[in-house]
Amino acid sequence: MNTVLFVCVQNSCRSQMAEGFARTLGQGVVEPHSAGSRPSGTVDKDAIVMMREKGIDISGQSSKGFADLPIERVDYLVTMGCKDSCPVFPTVKQLDWQLDDPAGKSVEEFRRVRDQIEQNVTALIAEIKRGGPIAPGIELKL
Repeated sequence: MNTVLFVCVQNSCRSQMAEGFARTLGQGVVEPHSAGSRPSGTVDKDAIVMMREKGIDISGQSSKGFADLPIERVDYLVTMGCKDSCPVFPTVKQLDWQLDDPAGKSVEEFRRVRDQIEQNVTALIAEIKRGGPIAPGIELKL
C-alpha cells in the first residue's frame, strides 16, 4: 500500500478531512495519515460534523505534529495550500492542493472545501490504483 500524508498548518480541518476520506475511500489502496506544522491539538468540531454528513466519523482522529507520526516513509505528500509552513519530505510524489482553511467560516464554505477535498482524494486514489499520472487539476511538485 502507498503511504499518503496529508498536511495543513494546524492539522485540525483540511488534512483531517482528507485523512478521513482516504481511510474510507482508499481501503486496501492507501495508508493515510495527517499532520500539521503547528498542530492545534484538537480536531475541529465543525470538521467532525461536516464529515458525519458524508457518513465518515473522524472524531477518533487526533491533531498531531510530524514527530508523532507512526511512519518512516511517505509515498505521497499532499499539502493543503499552507505554502512555506508545510515541510518537504522525500516522497514519490508531492502534491499541493490550494484549499482555503474553512475553520470559522460559514457552513456553506466548510461544505465547499470538504467536497473539494473529497473530489481530490477520490482522484488521487483512482490514479494510485491505475499507477498513472496525477489527475488534471492536481498540481504535482517534483
